[in-house]
Amino acid sequence: MKLIYSKWTDKSLTDEQRLEKLFSLFSYILIQTNGDVQEALDWLSQLDERYSFFDKGLSIQDFIDKLKEKGYIEEDEGMYILKSKGGMRIRQDAFKEIFQNLKKSTDGLHDTAQSGKGVERNNTTKKYQFGDQPSNIDTTQTLYNAFKRDGIDRFSLSEEDIEIYETDQQTTVATVLMLDISHSMILYGEDRITPAKQVALALSELILSKYKKDSLSIVLFGDEAQEVSVSELPFVSVGPYHTNTKAGLELSRHLLRRKKNNNKQIFMITDGKPSAIYESKVNKRLYKNSFGLDPKIINKTLDEAVACRREKITITTFMIADDPYLVRFVQDFTKANNGKAYYSSLNNLGEQVFVDYLKNKSRFED
Repeated sequence: MKLIYSKWTDKSLTDEQRLEKLFSLFSYILIQTNGDVQEALDWLSQLDERYSFFDKGLSIQDFIDKLKEKGYIEEDEGMYILKSKGGMRIRQDAFKEIFQNLKKSTDGLHDTAQSGKGVERNNTTKKYQFGDQPSNIDTTQTLYNAFKRDGIDRFSLSEEDIEIYETDQQTTVATVLMLDISHSMILYGEDRITPAKQVALALSELILSKYKKDSLSIVLFGDEAQEVSVSELPFVSVGPYHTNTKAGLELSRHLLRRKKNNNKQIFMITDGKPSAIYESKVNKRLYKNSFGLDPKIINKTLDEAVACRREKITITTFMIADDPYLVRFVQDFTKANNGKAYYSSLNNLGEQVFVDYLKNKSRFED
């Protein structure tokens, strides 16, 4: 029997691999359609007309059936709805997309450089001390010490023989991710909100899956500020709003004050200078000015940066625009908080947020 082998390429995917690629593409489209499943399927159909995704034994209806089978979507009165498992899939895909691009040098930055009473073992050992966890005993080295002292025939174990694995001191961090949803995030035909949402989804997946003792709160800020849950992230959309940075910081500070974590930080993703504040919280009267740097708005916002610094909350600002007014504001803002700022393109926004999160983890000490 004669066998003929064709050359394998990275495009030679199995049916299962191709389906996984389609699931990931669908996840990304869902971020852009704010969780609207029907609109995402329409987009996918249009893309299929151009790129022929479903020409190899898999129709668009087959794909919909697979989405239902996986528990990602459900049909209710003729409408397709995103299920919680589908939301989880979006977070996982966002995490993979961003995390796989991180440099190798960022790996393992979660742990601090000090040894301490943590839960993660490292490769070094030390002599047992009262209070050390028995589960961390290095059995092999302990027995070796006992045999070396008295030999196999006269085996006895003393406290001096016991070796304990060193553990890496681990920290917990409470993070608020502030997400700008003002109108400028989709202005001039540039979609800035989708990459920002993808970062928020990925960061939430990182914390939920790997750093479960950490906490993450999501705060949206436009004319006003509001907290949203992780499950609501896919449905977040931009509105005809100004940028009330002060309200976002005030709410973030309030949320962090309730956290028991010693280490607290705010990550703020924005593309514009503050352009609104509340003149009165009672009747929600909004003072707004989109032109230049309004001292009334800027000074109140800087007051919040100082308040965060006093409460030992560090703020890292990720700017996805380079408007001169924004640059001037961020310089003053960063100085007031003693925080950090990054000018980021939309392409590497996720990498910068992840790297900074992991580096901050390594610097914080309990």
